[in-house]
Amino acid sequence: MAYDAIVLTGGRGSRLGGADKAALTVGGLTLLERVLRAVSEAGRVLTVGPQVSGGPVAAVANGLAQSDADVVVVLACDLPFLTGTTVRRLVSAVGETDGAVLVDAGRRRQYLAAVYTRAALLDAVHRLPRTEGASMHDLVEGLRLTEVRSQSEEAADCDTWADVARARALLEEQ
Repeated sequence: MAYDAIVLTGGRGSRLGGADKAALTVGGLTLLERVLRAVSEAGRVLTVGPQVSGGPVAAVANGLAQSDADVVVVLACDLPFLTGTTVRRLVSAVGETDGAVLVDAGRRRQYLAAVYTRAALLDAVHRLPRTEGASMHDLVEGLRLTEVRSQSEEAADCDTWADVARARALLEEQ
């Protein structure tokens, strides 16, 4: 199934002292480079960076405005263990639903490691009173999403320096 990818590279990085997550190096590559490798099969890759203010929903809305694909992969840039296989599993799980979302070992949905039908996501954006400051949970509430269980560390993100250190240690072992 053909898809576009929207990769969110912005964010305050407040738990990282304001560091630019996308530029952090883990296992010899930046976090952004790792995520871009995972979506190498995308028709188009749209990176939405720091110039877009207002949080992840505003960034997703910005990316959607630039895509015309029926299916969009939405990823945060801080997922060092995400692979092309992960993305293919998500894309193939969409079926007749509005999308598929990666679920971590604690059963937490990772809305920024997901695939959505463009139509459903656009409808969800238009239902919100505003995108700035809205949460991803608010955006996707009401969408029919297939849960795809994370294998190994796929859903692990790098929100803190401890997360970054753990990712570095695991990737250096490989």
